[in-house]
Amino acid sequence: MLNELFNTAPYALARAEKEKTLTALLTRLTAHHYEKCREYRAMLDGYGFSPRRPVDSYYDLPFLPVRLFKELTLSSVGADEVFKTLTSSGTTGQAVSKICLDRITAANQQKALVKIISSFLGSARLPLIIIDCPSVLKNRHSFSARGAGVLGFSIFGAERIYALDDDMNLRVDALADFLRRHAGERILLFGFTFLIWRHFYAALQESALSLDLTDGIMIHGGGWKKLSDQRVSPAVFKAGLQAVCGLERVHDYYGMAEQTGCVYVECEKGYLHASVFSDIIMRRPSDLKVCAFGEKGVAEVVSVLPHSYCGHALLTEDEGVIVGEDDCACGRKGKYFTLTGRIKAAELRGCGDTYAANFS
Repeated sequence: MLNELFNTAPYALARAEKEKTLTALLTRLTAHHYEKCREYRAMLDGYGFSPRRPVDSYYDLPFLPVRLFKELTLSSVGADEVFKTLTSSGTTGQAVSKICLDRITAANQQKALVKIISSFLGSARLPLIIIDCPSVLKNRHSFSARGAGVLGFSIFGAERIYALDDDMNLRVDALADFLRRHAGERILLFGFTFLIWRHFYAALQESALSLDLTDGIMIHGGGWKKLSDQRVSPAVFKAGLQAVCGLERVHDYYGMAEQTGCVYVECEKGYLHASVFSDIIMRRPSDLKVCAFGEKGVAEVVSVLPHSYCGHALLTEDEGVIVGEDDCACGRKGKYFTLTGRIKAAELRGCGDTYAANFS
């Protein structure tokens, strides 16, 4: 069934078919992790849930608080099968999640990311400006979420350049040369929200460098808290980029280390979308029951990809509102939603937010 999903367009399944498919796959993953992970099994036993008991919908499957990954290594494979260890973003002194990836999970995450992002970019690789520094990829076996994001999106680049040096200064001459060599081509830009604003937008605003990215497309993610504190809204963010370099196509995305690959990308109408590989459920903080569409709640995210760790159903610390399903004006099927912020007293999580914590 997972192979069938990889042969399906990422926003092609309507509600009934998607719910049937996700319920089957997520039920199997629950049974798999129950068998392979001692800690997960103990939690489900304590909750009184048996994976042998049939469920009508994946809405009824048990979910874990995402913060639990800061306390436990919830691996469902042997140590000799761990291909790569991914760590979540965190400020100094914060515990970080450790996600153990086997080759199956890592490959499926990459395949899903390619399917999702290619539906926005097309199949051709583009000249890519990575708005980060080269040292973010210093450890290829143990990746931070920021490094994993850069590596994952690098696959979409025909030729890649880092916009920043390791001191986080804009590489003005290198960028100018890169754009001269790719004049007339569509340019892809990728980075984390706060880094883009502080080290790309601000540097262009202050410098005499004139970049023409009118036909470019930017994909960015990593949290909004620091920019929100500075009264930089998504509308201000987009307007600022258009002013300094003519960039008009800017897509935010929502994702996390604990469910790498299943990114929720912002469509042309300004909504985040769930693909066929994942879904989002808003739950009421008071009783964790499912919210109605239009009602603010805490986001639960599900993903069919985590085979090597118990991350297929997670309650996040993010709040949001599901706007609708299957009827977004952009034409994509599936749920579409907005995020409104973090629950009170939650730690910073996004790559940009945790980096931003270094700045007053």
